[in-house]
Amino acid sequence: MADINLKDDEIPSLRRESAAGRVVTHPISAEENPEIPFIELLFFAYRDFVSDPDEVLAGYGFGRAHHRVVHFVNRHPGIRVADLLDILKITKQSLGRVLKQLIDTGFIEQLTGAQDRRQRLLYPTPAGRELALRLLHPQEHRIGAALEGMSPAERATAERFLRLVIDRGEREKVARLIGR
Repeated sequence: MADINLKDDEIPSLRRESAAGRVVTHPISAEENPEIPFIELLFFAYRDFVSDPDEVLAGYGFGRAHHRVVHFVNRHPGIRVADLLDILKITKQSLGRVLKQLIDTGFIEQLTGAQDRRQRLLYPTPAGRELALRLLHPQEHRIGAALEGMSPAERATAERFLRLVIDRGEREKVARLIGR
C-alpha cells in the first residue's frame, strides 16, 4: 500500500500552531465513552471469528467477500443475484468479480430463472457445499464454545444484543433471512 504524504497545512484538521500540539498523548476515555469496551470486544471477536476461515480462503486465493457469498448461497440455494446484493451491501461490480471466480473454480453455479429468464439464480455445487462446511466448522466450534457455559436466558440476551447492533431498518429482513 502506498504512503500518502501531505503537508499539515494541506489538511485543515491537521493544521497546528506548534509542534508540541501535534500529537495526543492520552487515550480516548472508556469512562467518557462507555461503549468502547463493547466496540473493542467486537473488533477482537470479529478478528478471531474470521481468522480460521481466512486461512482456508487464502489457499484458494479467495477473501472474505468470497466467504460471504459461499455462505449465503449455501444457506439459500437458488438465491437471486439481486437478493445477494441486498444482503451483502456490496457493489454489483464487486459481486460480479467474486461470483466469476467462484463459478470459474466450480464452487457456485449460476442458472437462469424458470419463470423470469432475466433472473440469475445461484446454487452451490458439491465442491461449494464442501467449502462452505469447511469454513463454517471452526466458526461453529468458536461460537459453540462461547455459548457452552451460558444459560438459555444469557444466550437470548447475547442474541438480542447482536440483533440490536443491526441497523433498525434491516432487523426484520435479517430475522426472516436467518429464520428467527
